Amino acid sequence: MNFAPVGIRCPDHSAVGGKRASSGPRRQVHMARRRAGLLAAPATVTLVTINIAVYLVTVFQGGGVGSPGGDLFGRGALVGALVFDGEWWRLGTAMFLHASLLHIAFNMFVLYWLGSVVEEAIGTPRFLLVYLVSGLAGSAGALWISFAGGTFQLTSPFTVTVGASGAIWGIMGALLVLEYMTTGSFAGQAMGLILINLVITITIPNISLGGHLGGLAGGVAATYLLLRTRYVRPSWLGPALAAGVGVVAVVLAFIRVETYL
Repeated sequence: MNFAPVGIRCPDHSAVGGKRASSGPRRQVHMARRRAGLLAAPATVTLVTINIAVYLVTVFQGGGVGSPGGDLFGRGALVGALVFDGEWWRLGTAMFLHASLLHIAFNMFVLYWLGSVVEEAIGTPRFLLVYLVSGLAGSAGALWISFAGGTFQLTSPFTVTVGASGAIWGIMGALLVLEYMTTGSFAGQAMGLILINLVITITIPNISLGGHLGGLAGGVAATYLLLRTRYVRPSWLGPALAAGVGVVAVVLAFIRVETYL
């Protein structure tokens, strides 16, 4: 994909690469790119595979396709009261669990659709870092904020939250940063996608607003730090700063669970 002033466009239709390729060597190159789609985004494909595999386990252990559960689900879901009891791994494991077939189907579709673009744009290691940091930020946000009955409120310590949505919103945040750095404007396709999903989040019950906003903030911050320091020495500075966003998320989660006392 190419980030152009008019939005995100495929190479065939982007003015960046000159005239649209219709035949000859350039056409063959584009065909090869399409065939290599899975190889071009290995982390995205791996994450989708892991999420589906985990879901199948919870389906087998739980009540079927529409009602996953069991030991893996119970030990990995994000529950503030259990994080307070010392089960901090739930901040990370919750992003690999899903509550229904529709839940995982939608999340995996969006993850593959957007993740492939971002991974190709910033590289596999950076993409994985943004994804994981965003997932932690989403978990922290889910512990803090919920939206119900038209009002914002603190999330109950006993609310169960699962899903890759926080990490996926972080990927949308990465797209926003990439588009802004290319076009100099936030009024592009990425912002439109975020606003549409924000409306969906607020409108449909039982969706974690805090998880989505936390993931978005984590993705924006981590991607910005990575891109701004990409050519800065030492080379580990950017990844270290991006990882620091994840540390901040864990600290915010700690502050929240400490309020349960």
